[in-house]
Amino acid sequence: MLTWSKPTPARAPGLPEVVDAAIVIADAEGLPAVSMRRVATALRSGTASLYRIVESREEIVERMVDAVLGEAIPAPATGDWRADLAALARNRRALLRRHPWLGIELAGRPAIGPNALSHHEHALAAVAGLTEDPTSASSAVETLLAYVLGAVARETAESQRAGLSEPEWRAEVAPYLEQVIDGYPRLRRMMREAEDFGPDDRFERGLTCVLNGIAGQ
Repeated sequence: MLTWSKPTPARAPGLPEVVDAAIVIADAEGLPAVSMRRVATALRSGTASLYRIVESREEIVERMVDAVLGEAIPAPATGDWRADLAALARNRRALLRRHPWLGIELAGRPAIGPNALSHHEHALAAVAGLTEDPTSASSAVETLLAYVLGAVARETAESQRAGLSEPEWRAEVAPYLEQVIDGYPRLRRMMREAEDFGPDDRFERGLTCVLNGIAGQ
């Protein structure tokens, strides 16, 4: 005798699943692609069910930021402020490169989730080997993280520039620059004589400049 069993109802997604799905979408397609409907579709759920878990897309984004910051909490400070701040900078660069949408969110809003606060605390502990003055410590950390943010933004832009690799882009603009560069003597010398570094070496050299500046504050 043929019998029919009742279909097992789909389990509603939980908050971690919602956040994880949103991160996957943002990493692949950019943050604008993240919407309540898009996340619900990825989870094979109804949009209305998401509103029982989070209040809005804004809440999802805030939780996304804190979740990815939780992927790499900085190591405890060693007391060597230069080494500790350098490690902090490399940690943040790795996160920003792994999640390209993260930079604009960190630049545009204060991150205050538990993982974000842990990052802030570790950063201030790192600079404590140089100064215990809270104003100087805050300025040092802000300067360092601003450098990392700008450096990674440049790296990201270069990697996405009209679909061209760096050598291809340079070959494309070379004829124009050869025509006009004689009017800019310092720039001409830089272009023709300065050593050309890849992203990693360029980041490290810039980081050294920033740390030297912090040391002299």
